[in-house]
Amino acid sequence: MPEALSRRALNRATLDRQLLLTRARLPALDAIRHLYGMQAQAPNPPYIGLWTRLADFGHEDLARLLRERSVVRLALMRSTIHLVTAEDCLALRPLLQPMLLQSLRGGPGRNLAGLDLDELAAAGRALVDERPLTFRELGERLRERWPEHASADLVNGVRNTVALVQVPPRGIWGVGGQSSHTSAEAWLARPLDERPSLEEMIRRYLAAYGPATVMDIQQWSGMTRLGEVARGMGLRVFATEDGAELLDLPEASRPDPDTPAPVRYLSEFDNMLLSFAERTRTRIMADEYRGRVFTVNGIIKATVLVDGFVRGMWKVARKKGEAVLEVELFQPVPAGERAALEQEGMRLLEFVDSSAGVREVRFS
Repeated sequence: MPEALSRRALNRATLDRQLLLTRARLPALDAIRHLYGMQAQAPNPPYIGLWTRLADFGHEDLARLLRERSVVRLALMRSTIHLVTAEDCLALRPLLQPMLLQSLRGGPGRNLAGLDLDELAAAGRALVDERPLTFRELGERLRERWPEHASADLVNGVRNTVALVQVPPRGIWGVGGQSSHTSAEAWLARPLDERPSLEEMIRRYLAAYGPATVMDIQQWSGMTRLGEVARGMGLRVFATEDGAELLDLPEASRPDPDTPAPVRYLSEFDNMLLSFAERTRTRIMADEYRGRVFTVNGIIKATVLVDGFVRGMWKVARKKGEAVLEVELFQPVPAGERAALEQEGMRLLEFVDSSAGVREVRFS
């Protein structure tokens, strides 16, 4: 029988791999490579995600990587925008392309029935490779050729068939404006990987999120039918307390369940909350809190970790030179951890709004 891992053992293993037990002394590029995709629908969450995981991380550490094209933002896992290294972009996008095409065939994609998707992809890529375009600009140009289709449908078709990266200044801390897009091949001056490895994707996922079930890997990626591949890789097998099969890299670390876990502030859309199936998401958050953190309009709220588990949410309110970190705790926490939350919260305020003359942490 496989060794059973308690919820707490699973929690500590995943925290360790997510760089949340101790702030890592890694360059930002190495951390992004290790984390293997940071959710990035909004520009700022990856900055906070790296700040909470790395020692001495500053805004320019990520901004520079975006300008240098060492990292990019594009639709990948679950058809959502992720921040990845250039190399991972080129390898992951071909692996995920069947999932992206399948998602296009449902919902709004049905409005493109009868249209040659290869022709649409070629036309869209040619346009964005002339110069980066916003989706509005791209839609207007595409409608010149296909006036019978809505701009949004045409753009959605290109987004799911062409690896469109969002170019700076989008993604730069403190810089607003609409997203402009070009193809990954044009931006990185390299082709997509012609022989990407599904096994390597699974290994990389486990290194960043494991131990995990096959359903976890599928939830993270948006893909299906990965069981046969994963179970044929010679991975180590464990079990959850309720009997679910867990897979892991034989050499991966699994810290003692009693290892102390410091308080941490996770950003909106943090992958720690989005990369596991419902059955094993309790490694980080109790089911009773899901409805408060996962909103009906798709926003995943910023959370606080106490003893390694989600115990509340946070947001920053600003006005007239004042920045207030509002922490909503789901349950009382010991005085020592509350003090640690306040201390860490003041550091967070310094990071997100160093210009504020007054900074304060308030609990509710």
